[in-house]
Amino acid sequence: MSMSLSSRFRLTGFRQLSRAWTEIEQTALSRITGRARPNLPVDDRGLIRQQIDDCLSETGGAVMARARAAGLGRTYLELNAEGRQNFLRLLAEDYGVGNHALKTAINQWLIYEKDSPALPNHDLLRAQSHLRDVLRSPRMRLLTQFNVLPQGLKFLCEMRAALLKIKQESDQLLAFDGELKDLLATWFDVGFLTLERITWDAPATLLEMLAEHEAVHSIRSWQDIKHRLAAPDRRCFAFTHEQMPHQPLIFVWVALTDGISDQIDELLKIDQKELDPNKADTAIFYSISSTQQGLDGVGFGSFLIKRVVDHLSRDHKQLKHFATLSPIPGFNRWLTEQRSVSTESQHPRVQNGLKALGELGALDRMFIDRSWLRNEIVTTRARQALTVLAAHYLVREKRDNSARDRVANFHLNNGASIARINFPADLSRRGQKQSAGMMVNYRYTLKDIESNHESYHDQGKIEQSRAITSLLKTKIAN
Repeated sequence: MSMSLSSRFRLTGFRQLSRAWTEIEQTALSRITGRARPNLPVDDRGLIRQQIDDCLSETGGAVMARARAAGLGRTYLELNAEGRQNFLRLLAEDYGVGNHALKTAINQWLIYEKDSPALPNHDLLRAQSHLRDVLRSPRMRLLTQFNVLPQGLKFLCEMRAALLKIKQESDQLLAFDGELKDLLATWFDVGFLTLERITWDAPATLLEMLAEHEAVHSIRSWQDIKHRLAAPDRRCFAFTHEQMPHQPLIFVWVALTDGISDQIDELLKIDQKELDPNKADTAIFYSISSTQQGLDGVGFGSFLIKRVVDHLSRDHKQLKHFATLSPIPGFNRWLTEQRSVSTESQHPRVQNGLKALGELGALDRMFIDRSWLRNEIVTTRARQALTVLAAHYLVREKRDNSARDRVANFHLNNGASIARINFPADLSRRGQKQSAGMMVNYRYTLKDIESNHESYHDQGKIEQSRAITSLLKTKIAN
């Protein structure tokens, strides 16, 4: 039986009254207990400020400092999602670098710098040291204290994951995120990480984590994960941190193959013939997944993959080639942007590629369905246009001095070169949506890894094979 209108109004009124009384009760409890309410309303933020200020006072020695930091951390964990966001806004708005103190420190440094001899004297060096101290914000001094607490690094990772959701709200939040990201990067450099091989004998909880965090090629069943872990020509490695021993940070999946793979479906087939690992000449890195959202953008140093390459080289001395089979996650977005750009501002190569795909009728379908792939003529002509456009995107499209594509930037910064663009290589829904079915082989050559990294990091130079250079010179047929 449907509820009458008057009954519904009466029920709504009671709910509103209940919420109002609950709020009164929580406000009173907050004042009595000195504890903030879960959503951290404005009235309660003074309680948090007092806790933060106590942590920053540094009185009472190391034991008291740890206790105060733990108390503040417990307060944060007791907040709900809204309350945690308000906590982060408070840190962003009230605990950044003080402008007055910064101006004073800069002026003091300028005075000593002007009067100093060729070599910095005592006063100038002291002014420099003071300026460094002032530039270190109170919130960073606060968050550094959590590093010494049990699970402190995990706490900071979770805090940054929450911060990432709101950082675009203000410049203060963006600055806060940049500081926290840099702080985490100092603690999660690859030199502090331990590399371990994961096998089928690993605990079930770890296997579940592997399946949950496989971000590139979904694991569909226990048989699937068993194949990826137990097959003689498959390897899986995890990077862990000593302060988060039961929380692997990164999983790296490897296939030992005969030659450099160009198609992911063939690589992932469960029923394919297994290769004797001692006869493999190539190691293919086909998936690299991070488990911690709060470490997004933290590069773990520049030689993450080199650690795995070194490990595989020791175990399988016959391996000659080390390469990835990687997606191009930003290609679709970039191509969509180019379609709305005026032709006058486009590179001729991009103009020709878009025109060719448009004439083939593939431009509106290639990221959605596979029907256009059934036409051999269309597929052949689309292959040329797509691979040329992908080469341009990977090599020429940049943010500042780095490759625009985040996967390309990761591998190039780790010392790889762009070896080959493959099509069709991944016709899964995700592969088609992101990059029209294309994938890239980034190649790691041991003797070139460090020099490739340096030239990319210092000059933005992207090392590439002759095949990629040739694509950049190819004239697309219309």
